[in-house]
Amino acid sequence: MATDDPAQDVHARRASSFGAEAAAYAEHRPDYPKAAVRWALEPAQKALGHPDGILHVLDLGAGTGKLTTVVAGLGHRVTSVEPHPGMLAELHAQVPSATALQGGAEDIPLPDASVDAVIVGQAFHWFDQKRALPEIARVLRPGGTVAGLWNTDDDRVEWIAGLAEVSRSRVSFIDWDPERGIDAHPAFSARAEADFPHRHPRTVESLLATIATHSHILILEPDERAEVLGRIGDYLRSRPETSGGSFELEIVTRVQRRERIATA
Repeated sequence: MATDDPAQDVHARRASSFGAEAAAYAEHRPDYPKAAVRWALEPAQKALGHPDGILHVLDLGAGTGKLTTVVAGLGHRVTSVEPHPGMLAELHAQVPSATALQGGAEDIPLPDASVDAVIVGQAFHWFDQKRALPEIARVLRPGGTVAGLWNTDDDRVEWIAGLAEVSRSRVSFIDWDPERGIDAHPAFSARAEADFPHRHPRTVESLLATIATHSHILILEPDERAEVLGRIGDYLRSRPETSGGSFELEIVTRVQRRERIATA
């Protein structure tokens, strides 16, 4: 529904744009490094002390299950919550063993103090944190952890910096907004942050397919979308690093975490 704030309207359109491209999102978006996920979960692992080392982890805003797959692969029990039916259906297809529920960060369909950790992959910036953080605090056990993970282009690499200029809307590592991330809330400790190198095997065609799943591209009119993707494709085919077939897109996965403070 339209509002009187054009920027808010664009944000809402971008947030809801992924469902129709859920299969492409699942195929082309990068995953997350195991080391980053281990670091995200480390405080909960220490504080809650499960003898078998298995945590109950909520993947919130789970999309097609990119992060769910990594967490489950580390041996943890995962419940995935995703608001969009199209993304949720793709999650079921990609990770049929997952417990996947429809719901949002602002109204989580789980009981109080029912999970050891909450992780969020590439989605925290879509949440209304004034409503989401109290909900996350509600479902987290004291000592548990909330963590956000973002895959950012490593634009310290020259050709990746050039790609950012051509595409005009890439998630930059160098220019990361220090205000971006998990907001402060009295239920949580101070924010800790760490970065993890990651690589994603690509070709020109598969990188274009990845970029085509980004929300700023999805909301464009077809002619404008074709022009932008054509311009990016011309750039990639002109670069020696990317024009010869397969190459690796260098990524930095930024992780932020906060710990649930026990209440008196």
